[in-house]
Amino acid sequence: MATIKVHVVSAEESIFSGDAELVSLPGMSGELGILPGHVPLITLIRPGFVRIRLAGKSEPEQVFVAGGVLEVQPDMVTVLADTAVRSKDLDEARAAKALEEVRALRQVATGELEIARLEAEMAALAAQLVAIKKIRQQR
Repeated sequence: MATIKVHVVSAEESIFSGDAELVSLPGMSGELGILPGHVPLITLIRPGFVRIRLAGKSEPEQVFVAGGVLEVQPDMVTVLADTAVRSKDLDEARAAKALEEVRALRQVATGELEIARLEAEMAALAAQLVAIKKIRQQR
């Protein structure tokens, strides 16, 4: 089967780079499935999993993203994520603790910009916790 180059990057690091048969992820208008030869596309993505089906493997590689931008070319998919974490690296206790810490900071925040940043961080952490629970249910 044909493959497509896939790059998933965050501001901190490259999370995944390789060839895939299929990439699926949550777009703003719904779930997207990208196959080799897909028409060019640029869209925002919602928090959730980028699932990358590698040739010859039954289980997809999964990367949690807290939102970002997707660029598709016929031979390449690039995910520029706000935050990205490999599914194997997700830690429920750490994410729950971070969410509580951000909620506490939000309670005392006063500036509009600070409030907006904290609320965005809370939304990303909440989405990460939902993703962790979904992974646990699949196992």
